[in-house]
Order: sequence, then structure tokens, then C-alpha cells
Amino acid sequence: MKAVITGATKGIGRAIAVKLCNEGYDLALVARSSHDLDELCEKLAQPDRMIKTYLVDCSIKEEVYQFLHQVKNEFGDIDVLVNNVGVYMPGSLLDETDEVFEAQQALNVNAAYYISKFLGKEMRSRRCGHIFNICSVASKIPVENGGSYSVTKSAMLSLNHVLRQELAPHHVKVTAFLPGSTKTASWEGTTIPDEKFVQPADIAETLYAILNLSKGANVDEVLITPLDF
Repeated sequence: MKAVITGATKGIGRAIAVKLCNEGYDLALVARSSHDLDELCEKLAQPDRMIKTYLVDCSIKEEVYQFLHQVKNEFGDIDVLVNNVGVYMPGSLLDETDEVFEAQQALNVNAAYYISKFLGKEMRSRRCGHIFNICSVASKIPVENGGSYSVTKSAMLSLNHVLRQELAPHHVKVTAFLPGSTKTASWEGTTIPDEKFVQPADIAETLYAILNLSKGANVDEVLITPLDF
């Protein structure tokens, strides 16, 4: 089995990469830090596992498509896509600059659109595969001081719904994760205890469990939030 994971070197993406590698998956890992990619690749290295890294700025359309053609040539068929890359830029929608919205749209929506469309067509033709979109609780309820972030995560969830509708007749599954406060790099420096957060490993374990459901079962959405934040 082969998986593509974007935003693979930190937080949720990294936890998913570790889990899938340990369960026997070959991985195409995408991020924009060569140092972080090299470190993760070294950590995951196993004799019987193909782990390849791709240095990509997913906010740039041309780089995304260059990667997609490269991974198609080097990996062939992809069984699992995890659209995890994203960015959170806090602020009021009315007071922020247009560039704040545009930067978040590029990563939180456009990248998932391009990658899902490309690999989704491949999955459709093979009549198998699974796409996971790492959305947010902000996809449904705007978060305070997260104006355009909430807009873009809502759009990502809408993209997820359209993909599921179009791909389900072709036996391709699509699942949205809507995590609440998760202990990732965006919380660096916080004094809130770790146990208050959802852990990236919680999402990775849940994702893997979903991959092992029967062929006829699709988990549409996973809402996972801290118990007492």
C-alpha cells in the first residue's frame, strides 16, 4: 500500500506518517523544509519500506503539479491521500489584509483541490482508494479571532463533500477529520498542559482504524475534540 501525506513533517501529518509506516505502507512525504524531511525519512527508514520525500511549497500551483507528476512516475498507483498541509493565521476578517486570506486559501483549499483532483482521477479509474482531508472544527463553527482561517477550512470541508459525492460511485472513499485543539507546533510555547489537548497520535490511530473498515463502509466525518479544554 502506498500513501501520500502533505505537511508530513510536523504534528498530525508526522503522526500519520509514523503510523502508516509502522503498518507497512510505502510513503511519499511532502513538506517545504528539506531538513525536516531528511530527519523524518531517517527516522522512518526500514529495509522493506519505500520512503521518499518531496520538497514542495504547496501554496504554489506549479510546484504542486510538478510533484504530482513526479510521484506518479516514481510511485505509480496511490492508495491513500492525506491532505494535511495547512496554515493558521489568526486575526479578524474585517481587519486583516487580503494577503492573509489569500495565503490561507492557497494552502488550506487550493492545494487540497489540485492534489485531490489529480489523484482522485487515478483512484476513480482503478475504482479504489481513500482520501482524507484534515479540516477543523472551524470548518463548521468559526473560531474566535480566526476569520479567514475559518472561511478556508469551511471551504475545505465543502471540497471534501463534493469529492465524496463524485467518488463514492467509483468505490473511492473520502473522509474529513475535524479536530479541535490538537497539540501541534501552532501551540508552541503554551502553558496549557499536554493532557488537555487532542494528540496527533489520536488522529493517526483513528485514521488507520478507518482504513481497516469493510469495503462498503465510509466514515464521512470524524469530529474529535478535547474532553475538557
